[in-house]
Amino acid sequence: MSKFSRLGNDLYSGRKSVDFVGKTRIWYAVSGLIIIAAVLGLYFRGLNFGLEFRGGAQFTVSVPTSEVTQANADKLRDDVSATGIASAQQVVVTTAGKNSIIVETEPVTPTESNQIEVAIEKSVGVTHGDISTDEIGPSWGKEVAKRSAIGLVVFLVLVVFLIWGYFRQWKMSVAAMVALAHDLVITVGIYALSGFEVTPATVTGVLTILGFSLYDTVVVFDKVRENTKNLRASRMTYPEAANLAVNQTLVRSINTSIVALIPVGAILYVGAVQLGSGDLKDLSLALFVGMAAGAYSSIFIATPLLAHMKSSEAANAELEKRIRTRRAHDVDRYAQVPSYADDLPIAADPDVVPPSDARAEPAARPTGGNRPQPSSDATGRGRVVPQSRGPVRPSSSSGRVQPTRQAKSKRGKK
Repeated sequence: MSKFSRLGNDLYSGRKSVDFVGKTRIWYAVSGLIIIAAVLGLYFRGLNFGLEFRGGAQFTVSVPTSEVTQANADKLRDDVSATGIASAQQVVVTTAGKNSIIVETEPVTPTESNQIEVAIEKSVGVTHGDISTDEIGPSWGKEVAKRSAIGLVVFLVLVVFLIWGYFRQWKMSVAAMVALAHDLVITVGIYALSGFEVTPATVTGVLTILGFSLYDTVVVFDKVRENTKNLRASRMTYPEAANLAVNQTLVRSINTSIVALIPVGAILYVGAVQLGSGDLKDLSLALFVGMAAGAYSSIFIATPLLAHMKSSEAANAELEKRIRTRRAHDVDRYAQVPSYADDLPIAADPDVVPPSDARAEPAARPTGGNRPQPSSDATGRGRVVPQSRGPVRPSSSSGRVQPTRQAKSKRGKK
């Protein structure tokens, strides 16, 4: 644990760093493959909408624990389909918990419901009191879907304005929304591939993961804003400052995600393995997949995308060019020294007097040549040459005897 703490300190101080922003192509490729798999699952398998959305009848059969087997479930499916009822041809039979088997059909009439109950009694040898029937109309499911869609749209609009108003940067809102769409597509695709039913509990889980994903993204963005507040003083480019922010919040994101995923994973195991089908299983699967995808997107998608958009701005691009030039100069200080070529003009040595006429005035320093000429202005150390107010004229006191300083012993004596 101490090594993990030291790693967190090194990441926060910058002594160690993982290049999340610089390897955007790798992260985008990984996310692209996952999204393609999710879209293919949606296209070929589709979502398995629960009874609450499509409507129908549900028969819950109470049997001893020893009879809750897949063999009895298959037998019930065949016997219910053999009734010849059109609504019972696409019957779904699943085990639920330790003493229940659930039979789901399309909407049926009261007479057809009685026929199905008789078929169930003969199939597994139960009485009429061991069967409970629930009928759900499709209108209720449509109302749930409609209200869920309205809630999702309102949530997204409010989040966009909240992030925009808090960070004062619309590009952060765009990056956060892209990461959020990434999480939603992956979660829905996993549901399609797993075959889990989409129930109102699933909708609740999906709306919950939206908040979790944005929470993690906003924390990282807040650190990005802190690091990029004064880039010129820090002498870092925007992608470097954003990458430092991800590294500084990496340990916190990992710890938060693990702490949140452990109990959700336990609920998923209990709901899917111990209890069978149910709202608990649908809710926990949406939460588990969404939380994992949200932790991934806040680190590997949102921040690299934000850094890519911000680095294209003129001010950040100019700063990045200046910093790279300065770093190249620091590595090799003589890299910018001009090279001399054969076609440069030849100038005489300014410190040598021509030998032809020794009595002549010293030659003036040449203005051309390879040697830089000193400026006539006094420069350096903050000195500025004052401007002259006019030519120097003879003073009226130039002919007078000027006082001189005498010794103390001769002062006052004539």
